[in-house]
Amino acid sequence: MTKETAIKIFEQKRVRSVWSDEKERWYFSILDVCGILSDTENPRRYWSDLKRKLKKDGVNELYEIIVQLKMTAEDHKLRKTDCADTQGILRIIQSIPSPKAEPFKRWLAKVGYERLEEIENPEIASQRMREIYRHKGYSESWIEKRMRGIAVRDELTEEWKKRGVREKKEYSILTAEISRATFGMTPSEYKDFKSLTYPKDNLRDHMTDLELIFTMLGEASTTEIAKNKDSQGFDENKKSAKDGGKIAGDARVALEKKTAVKVSTKDNFKEIPEKKKKKLSRKNDKNT
Repeated sequence: MTKETAIKIFEQKRVRSVWSDEKERWYFSILDVCGILSDTENPRRYWSDLKRKLKKDGVNELYEIIVQLKMTAEDHKLRKTDCADTQGILRIIQSIPSPKAEPFKRWLAKVGYERLEEIENPEIASQRMREIYRHKGYSESWIEKRMRGIAVRDELTEEWKKRGVREKKEYSILTAEISRATFGMTPSEYKDFKSLTYPKDNLRDHMTDLELIFTMLGEASTTEIAKNKDSQGFDENKKSAKDGGKIAGDARVALEKKTAVKVSTKDNFKEIPEKKKKKLSRKNDKNT
């Protein structure tokens, strides 16, 4: 199952979600849904009691409805939790007496429709992502670089896919090679450098404008080298990744010598108030 994780918001409360490309549907955290509809402070207990009730009432398809998927828990670690697709959630809602049931059903339909829109027209997904970053307080200049970086990354992974690189583990290794050659740090080391301790923290969402630019340069260079050398398989693409990252790394070092300022910074957007986020982005704008 190829998955894209997301946090959806219903009436200011979060609903953890996972999109399955294979099934072409969303899966939602049942605990989150129970917590919202029942207003309970202990959704885990509520769901446990409800499962027993449903089983007692003869809902035989219950365990066909439920799947266990990894989602970010309250301790910020990825843990398996009960999930269900839209149809399964609707079946569960029938057993929860709540005035929010109907609004929640409409919300589910809207979430599903929006995802289908995004599949048909990726530009819509891009627009929504921009809105999310604006809401978080990032500057327009930073957002443009972040969005461009996503496009560059997508082009690189498509190239790897065509050249026989296996997804996930090998992508991760090649990405680490580019990052090491560009910044002298792998992504995991970079996250430690920036004090990003939670699995859900996306390193690139905490990069300054210059860090994003050099990340793009390393990945775009790797793509061009792989194309021109016709790199095939993991080993050849690993060499291309090192070469592409070195181009960005050499450019970074040259800039640092000229400015006497390090490109890599411990600054992050994790715990900075909104006004400070904008101030930091404006500061980055002046440096680019």
